Amino acid sequence: MTVSGPGRTPPPCAGGLARAFAFLGKRWNGVILGTLAHGPARFAELTRALPGISESVLSDRLGELARVGLVSRSVREGPPVEVSYQLTERGCALLPALDALAVWADENLSG
Repeated sequence: MTVSGPGRTPPPCAGGLARAFAFLGKRWNGVILGTLAHGPARFAELTRALPGISESVLSDRLGELARVGLVSRSVREGPPVEVSYQLTERGCALLPALDALAVWADENLSG
């Protein structure tokens, strides 16, 4: 391990880590994924499970998560029409990392 000292510039963060946090660090994305880890949910259920998120922000975030292939959206024709969201295989692949972050936060962050 290289120790940096005064006047030394630390090396840049790994590109993959920077991209992951740029996306998952966006408010609500990680929390939505964590909520969907418990199984598929309808839009109204997600709204109730995520107090403080507006419907427009939830809709935007679900769209982003779907576009990158972490969440899938399914529509069941009604009446009433039922839209539900669930993690894709790619989304499920993130769960060990999200679980590890949650454990770290519980152990190291107060509040």
